Amino acid sequence: MLKELFSILIFPGVLFLVLFGFLAEYYDRKLYARLQNRVGPPWFQPMADFVKLVAKENIIPEEADRNIFKLMPVLALSCVATAFLYIPLWETEALFSFNGDVIVVLYLLTIPTLTLFLGGWYSRSLYATLGAMRSLTQLFAYEIPLLASILAAALLANSWSLAEIAVFYQKHPGLLLVNIPGFIISLITLLGKLEKVPFDIPEAETEIVAGTLTEYSGKLLGLFRLMMDVETVVCSALLAAVFLPFGLNLGAIWGFVLFIVEVLAIISILSLLRTVFARLRIDQMVDFCWKILAPCAFLQILINLVVKGMLAR
Repeated sequence: MLKELFSILIFPGVLFLVLFGFLAEYYDRKLYARLQNRVGPPWFQPMADFVKLVAKENIIPEEADRNIFKLMPVLALSCVATAFLYIPLWETEALFSFNGDVIVVLYLLTIPTLTLFLGGWYSRSLYATLGAMRSLTQLFAYEIPLLASILAAALLANSWSLAEIAVFYQKHPGLLLVNIPGFIISLITLLGKLEKVPFDIPEAETEIVAGTLTEYSGKLLGLFRLMMDVETVVCSALLAAVFLPFGLNLGAIWGFVLFIVEVLAIISILSLLRTVFARLRIDQMVDFCWKILAPCAFLQILINLVVKGMLAR
């Protein structure tokens, strides 16, 4: 029991995830700044920002639903941290694993967007309500292609367990090439899930201040910001486990090093994409996801089913 508690709370659980989240935010902001020919923040800036927010007072609007307003940041962070426990990191087995955990992870990673919607909606603020509606609209746009691209890899591996999917592609590394379109689709939709440029429409500061988070402050805002950092790590780890499972049989040390490298590599691609593109309108984002990404994701499923049938002969 003590070993499991240590794994859940310390390493590779919550404490490690939080520290890695701070590292990921620093790396993302630093790389993003350098790509724009700026200096960027010092290494301790993400943690300093979090400590500053935690030390400030929570201000809740008079018309807001206080219970929902305060509960949403905690629920969002809890769901993201829980999803991390089911993802194989540097070994072929996750901390907790079962057949069907890929569905659970995808479900848990959907809840933070819903908490952002509810938090903004029950803030009873005009800007927060607009941001909440945009968050929910984006959810219906990017979630289908993201789900389809990951499930395509699961169909080819003939398993709904992330650990078994990783083991399958370790034994058949050539089949990873079949999933390259799905990997590209997942990277693009991940920008929408993390609400980064060009899909940062729900918190477009030049249009609706901070969108969903306009009325949040203090510890509650700090928890939401921490959730976003942690979600970046968890989503990147999920893509690494499904599409880049190269370090799961190298042993603890080299597997851990390769895991860090893969996650930072995915974050680098996301930083590059949000440097190159400008913000889209919400209707452009929905059209792009439904008219381009979703058909490509379903085509990936069809290709994987054909390849699976050929391998079964």
